[in-house]
Amino acid sequence: MISKIKKLWNKYKRLLLYIFVALAAGFIGNLLAGGTEIYEQINTPSFAPPGFLFPIVWSILYILMGIGAYLISKEENNSKALKLYYTQLVVNSLWSILFFRFKLFAVSTLWLVLLIVLVSFMTYEFYKMNKKAALIQVPYILWIVFAFVLNYSIYLLN
Repeated sequence: MISKIKKLWNKYKRLLLYIFVALAAGFIGNLLAGGTEIYEQINTPSFAPPGFLFPIVWSILYILMGIGAYLISKEENNSKALKLYYTQLVVNSLWSILFFRFKLFAVSTLWLVLLIVLVSFMTYEFYKMNKKAALIQVPYILWIVFAFVLNYSIYLLN
């Protein structure tokens, strides 16, 4: 039994590390944002999802990001793609601080434009090396485009 667990661990530890790093980036961004209570207090558009949905969606997206980065890490000449990956993780985490801690709705809207561009370039680089790694980023791209529309609407309403 223990030898099976060791084999599984050895087989999947790099994958789990990539997933952990992605989830940690989201957690740190959320922690530094100082809480998300403001979302319930501000004016939101009619299409705004309930606040409880965001941690669920983001957790899934961070797991997919980690899986994609793991797949790319196994490819040759992956440094450009992984640099874009880590850069977009940082930009993603900083958005939470701009929006929730500082309530900079206009700046955070523009920040999402930067994030969309970075994630698009990252996904393109992933696609050149591993189509699966790129395709599992599509939900992330769709979500951050939605986040842009939502953030912009919040900016207009507040």
